[in-house]
Amino acid sequence: MPLSEHEQRILQELEASLSAQDPGFAEKVRNETVYRHAGRRLKWGALGFVGGLIVLLVCFTISPALGFVGVGIMFASALLIHQSLRSMGRASWHDLTRSLTEDTPSGAAGVEDRIHDARDWLKDRFRRDETE
Repeated sequence: MPLSEHEQRILQELEASLSAQDPGFAEKVRNETVYRHAGRRLKWGALGFVGGLIVLLVCFTISPALGFVGVGIMFASALLIHQSLRSMGRASWHDLTRSLTEDTPSGAAGVEDRIHDARDWLKDRFRRDETE
C-alpha cells in the first residue's frame, strides 16, 4: 500500500532532519542493507568456525575438555552461518555479488567473475598440458 502525500512529506522531513543532525549516521543507514549485514555476519561465522577448529586441534591433545570448547565454538559459528544464510535468502546471493561488482574500483571483478576466471584458467592450463 503506497504512502499518502502527507506521509511521504513527513518521511522526507525526518530524513532531512536526520541528515542535518548526524550526516555520518545518515550515510551509514543509506548504504547498509540486510544483505551486507548478513554477509558480514557470515564472514565472522566462518572465521569463528576456523578458529574453533584450530582450538579443537591444538587443545584436544592437551585436554579433551578444552577440545570440546573448540567444538562448542565451531557449533556456535555454524549456527551463525546458518542464520546468516537464511536471512540472506536465495536471491540475495546474486544481489550481494552484483553489489560487489558495482562497488569495486574500475577493472576489478566480482566474486562470481573471479571464480569463473579461475575455472577457465584451470581448464586452459590442463588442456595445454594434454596437447603437449
